[in-house]
Amino acid sequence: MHASTHLDSARSWLVWGASVGAYLIAVTQRTSFGVAGLEATERFSATASILATFSVVQLVVYAGLQIPVGILVDRWGPRRMIAGGAVLMIIGQLLLAMAGSVSAGLVGRFFVGAGDAMTFVSVIRLLPNWFSGYRIPMLTQVTGMVGQLGQLLSLIPFVALLHLWSWTPAFLSLAALSVLALVMTLVLVSDGPKNDKPKAAPHKVKVLLSQAWKEPGTRLGFWTHFTTQFTVNVFLLTWGYPFLVSGQGVSPTMASGLLSIFVVVAIVCGPILGASVARYPNQRSNIAFGIIGAIAATWLIVILWPGQTPVWMLTILIVCMAVGGPASMIGFDFVRTFNPPHVIGTATGIVNVGGFLAALVSVYVIGWLMDMQQQMAGQGTELYTLDAFRIALSFQFLVMLIGVTGMIITRSKARKKKAALAQESRDTQGGESAQPDHMDAIEDDNA
Repeated sequence: MHASTHLDSARSWLVWGASVGAYLIAVTQRTSFGVAGLEATERFSATASILATFSVVQLVVYAGLQIPVGILVDRWGPRRMIAGGAVLMIIGQLLLAMAGSVSAGLVGRFFVGAGDAMTFVSVIRLLPNWFSGYRIPMLTQVTGMVGQLGQLLSLIPFVALLHLWSWTPAFLSLAALSVLALVMTLVLVSDGPKNDKPKAAPHKVKVLLSQAWKEPGTRLGFWTHFTTQFTVNVFLLTWGYPFLVSGQGVSPTMASGLLSIFVVVAIVCGPILGASVARYPNQRSNIAFGIIGAIAATWLIVILWPGQTPVWMLTILIVCMAVGGPASMIGFDFVRTFNPPHVIGTATGIVNVGGFLAALVSVYVIGWLMDMQQQMAGQGTELYTLDAFRIALSFQFLVMLIGVTGMIITRSKARKKKAALAQESRDTQGGESAQPDHMDAIEDDNA
């Protein structure tokens, strides 16, 4: 039976369901330490800066491994990578469960970050092997949406176990959860019928990386992910809570409620954006530009607002930022339609670095700007003032400008390449237009 007859089959949905379940568990592992801060302070006798190091290690490992993981996915296949990620997270959570020192805890977190880094790219890489092209934008969004539910698992059941059973049993339960992910992957996940065909000779790493990066569509995906996602990470991982509580004077309870909006919006908007991208593939970059514009406009209003911003305007800001999460998935759709199958994993890894790289730079620079303003104001000056936040958070506009510029330049190059391929096909086929199968929905010249 031809491989294409397996697309969209019942087996396809089973494979996708199992792989998405593994991704949900990976997100639970990723976010678990963030809700255990008070317990970690007591267990490790750690300062706030040392605790922050745990999050930094997670981000650096995750972002740093995206390109190597993408290359390995193309070489070894998604199933092996998802299973390997589950094994690393089992090891990491076992180490954390038994850790009695900061160094031992950081080693555990390193393994968790490495395993997490192997999961998402691999799940996305499975989609073209099991589903028709028109389904993939929606499934990409739903995959990200289901991953958001992993945050809720760490916020509610894990916290309850942590308070009920204490540190070691709670983290052992997370290790057991990754055992479940490993079993599901080994039993239910397959690399797909397309991989049953004889494989070409393995490509060298440099060749894969070079081919993926030279493709303008990959770079367009990178800059799209870079620009749409970083404000979400900056707000959620570091500066959102102090900005709301210390800068805007919002109560801690209200701040937590506002931050929970990110999960709700991602779940609601993910399928909507997926359907829009599937229906209007020639408008993908324009959809991203519209969302980036809304984020920039609402941030500008909040920063320029005289005095503290009312809660309703802060809510609008958070809703606009939250849409940036699902919008970042558009970058992976560029990967799918611009790259040949043997480099999709590598290109996906490149794109997935974008938002995390921008976030890391922004988090650091914003903190540096806050510290610099306090030093200039003199000793004893409060650190987290509204005026200081206004200046520091304005750095985000520079990052957005860089990202949008990158999108505009690479989109132009992608359109020129498409036009050249179309002309070449007409010349070789006597006037009939044709293009490679993987370029089934590419930015239109007039979009």
